[in-house]
Amino acid sequence: MKKIAILLSGRGSNAKSIAEECFNGNINGEIVCFGSDNSNAPGLEFAGKNKIPFFSVDYSKIIASYKNDSTSFSIPDDFNYEEIKGKITFIPAKDEEMFLKTRAKAESEMLSKMACFKPDLLVLAGFMKTLTPYFIDRFSPDSLNPKIMNIHPAILPSFPGVAGYGDTFFYGCKVGGCTVHFIDYGTDSGPVIIQKSFDILPGDGLDDIKKKGLDLEWKAYPEAVDFFTKDRLKVREISRTVSGRIEKRKIVEVL
Repeated sequence: MKKIAILLSGRGSNAKSIAEECFNGNINGEIVCFGSDNSNAPGLEFAGKNKIPFFSVDYSKIIASYKNDSTSFSIPDDFNYEEIKGKITFIPAKDEEMFLKTRAKAESEMLSKMACFKPDLLVLAGFMKTLTPYFIDRFSPDSLNPKIMNIHPAILPSFPGVAGYGDTFFYGCKVGGCTVHFIDYGTDSGPVIIQKSFDILPGDGLDDIKKKGLDLEWKAYPEAVDFFTKDRLKVREISRTVSGRIEKRKIVEVL
């Protein structure tokens, strides 16, 4: 039985759907902990009620500490600024150094709090902090055997970022959907595991699209986690030549 950790920032509806499938025996996995960047996240209340260990890491407090005195701000001993800077693709335009150092400290605390549970899989269920290479390299170092999943509210690679359903609506798409994928160093760019779609009908508004999407998310995410627990996911690398340039990409096969 695989051990599953879940990170969330809010109500954690996807976390609940996965946990309940584990409770019911439909997923061969054990939820070992919930974690959050928000100590008041409603999803942590669900964990408490169901006797799931939970914790939180206050990113804002860490950032405030850095701003108060950056010279004495302690960073993890294994943090290599240039290495992480060279790998990451989403550094904000302002104060790159603060971003990378405070993220590394927060992620180090997150990893430390999860370590005793020894999870085989980390599920991001509405966790609103993008994980940096510092975290990824320590929790999931083998890119051909990834261990961190995310769900995105659009059919990737269309509409990466935080507003998948909003972008789907804004562009007047006739089909919407959701994507479960493994994460990599980019923004919603990791290899796709499962995608589910729905028709957008004349007269559908943004709320209709969100409702249809969530209904599919609650099916797609448990299904992807179930595949992982049964060792049915295989990642392999493929390549193609475009204008004389070789492009490489990792894809997921469901066995």
